[in-house]
Amino acid sequence: MLKPKAKTDYVRWKSPGIADIRNIDGEPVIVVLKPIVSDTGKIVQKPGTEHVYVYLYWLDQTNLKKWAKIYHLNGVRFSWTSEIGSHEISRPILSSRTNRPAGYFVWQPYQPGSIVLGDMILPLLGGFLLISLVVWSLIRRVLRSTAQLQASEAQARHLAFHDVLTGLPNRALFNDRLDRALAMSHRQSDHKFALLFLDLDRFKQVNDTLGHPAGDELIHEVGCRLRGLIREEDTVARLGGDEFAIILNNAPSKRKIDTFCRRVQVALNAPFTVVGSQAHVGVSIGIARAPHDGDDRLELTRKADIALYQAKREGRHCHMIFNEKLDTTIQHRRRIERDLRDALRDCDQLEVYYQPQYDAALMTVNGVEALVRWNHPELGLLSPTTFVPIAEESGLVESLGEWVLKEACVAGRDWGDLIVSVNISAVQLRRPNFAEQVLKIATEAQFDVERLELEITETALLENLTQCETNLVKLRANGVRISLDDFGTGYSSLSHLRTFRIDRVKIDRSFIRGLDDSTGRAIVRAIVNLAQSTGLKITAEGVETAEQTQFLCGVGCDELQGFGLSSPLPLSGFQEMYRLLGRKTPEKRRVAA
Repeated sequence: MLKPKAKTDYVRWKSPGIADIRNIDGEPVIVVLKPIVSDTGKIVQKPGTEHVYVYLYWLDQTNLKKWAKIYHLNGVRFSWTSEIGSHEISRPILSSRTNRPAGYFVWQPYQPGSIVLGDMILPLLGGFLLISLVVWSLIRRVLRSTAQLQASEAQARHLAFHDVLTGLPNRALFNDRLDRALAMSHRQSDHKFALLFLDLDRFKQVNDTLGHPAGDELIHEVGCRLRGLIREEDTVARLGGDEFAIILNNAPSKRKIDTFCRRVQVALNAPFTVVGSQAHVGVSIGIARAPHDGDDRLELTRKADIALYQAKREGRHCHMIFNEKLDTTIQHRRRIERDLRDALRDCDQLEVYYQPQYDAALMTVNGVEALVRWNHPELGLLSPTTFVPIAEESGLVESLGEWVLKEACVAGRDWGDLIVSVNISAVQLRRPNFAEQVLKIATEAQFDVERLELEITETALLENLTQCETNLVKLRANGVRISLDDFGTGYSSLSHLRTFRIDRVKIDRSFIRGLDDSTGRAIVRAIVNLAQSTGLKITAEGVETAEQTQFLCGVGCDELQGFGLSSPLPLSGFQEMYRLLGRKTPEKRRVAA
């Protein structure tokens, strides 16, 4: 078959011919018939004598694939009909004889979007997964941060209203619960409840002997035990330190309150194991009832506090329900504290009395004990037992004790060799510079410190052994005498007598009053023997009868003191006694019992 030489020859090259599609042996075949004639027309050929060029082209899969490759026809196939699939297109093959479709080429059209999508599906899926992972991570982080923030807020709210050490409600939450209980009591007349204030006994000793970690552990255990005693409708809280409080709902009767308080005392009396050691504490409880004792939080807590104070004064390890008599007592004590504070400003209402101490063998005065008295403008002359405990609780005892010591030193500097005894409180003895202050006062008063005797109780020594020992050692080194007052009523032991180098012990007046029976006499005799065996001087205080005097002299007491010999005298009265006694010889300086 010749091809045109040039574009201008293309038309002439196209000689007449026909083309059609036939089914040959079951396969579609393109049949082309074309006569072979002169391209230029110069050769004359008789019609009907031409040779015919026959061209057959099988539309099988091999040729269709070639077409698909050349013309980028995806999935090309031949079809005798025009039926096509949902994703296919077709083009007819026209018969040159009939100019009608003799068959159809069918293929899947070129779709660049689908191709791009197919090519990008994995990267897009990977990107989507990556973005999803990042978003999920961010969401998780946000959720975690939100949860942490909510947990922090919840913890902050919990810490704001709960005690860190015990996990119990603190004072703020307790006040809120108390206000709610009072509000319910206002709405429902039959709603009654009790407010309990608790204070641990001997907790300070645990802190001092075992350390603050032991104290913290003890407080935690106390909280656990109290939590186990209350019902769901009750509230137990730690108010601070060793102070706890309980709202006991539905407690209309004293019997129920008493029963619950005894359960609390039994629970807290059991030993605690802290830092490997056993600790023993008790509890004092003050109770106020609502609405019986008040329908206001401040009034109710005030009365519960008054009841607690009285419970501690009763000897601790007990509970006390508020009554109006307690309120009167507290108001009186507050008045005493207020008036004493005013009295200490000028000290014109205070006066020092002096009670003689007698040599038991000669019955001569060889010393005096300085005892403070208060000339109250309305209540009259008050003894130390009335206001000294209040002074200790209110922090006034240091000023009071310092004033008494100054007065005694100034008054006693001209009393020859008489020993002047002054009572010292535990608060004073704990002060780091107490020894220096005593020596300074004696020096300024020109008083011989070797004639000064300080009377202390053994309980005062135990409250701060280290600091007490430091002060006492310094005082003893400068010649000051030390006397142990109320011997036999505290935690008396030979170790304390040796440790603090006591010069004298004073037998408590409670033992002297017991001399009427054989047991009391045996106790006093044992105390005297104990003191003598350790080389201590012995003074019996509270001597009131001749029989007591005779017995005490017989068992070996060194000194006697009491109303049976002489009551405490004001300065002028003792000065007169000293003047009269000073004019007599020692043998005649006897005072009748």
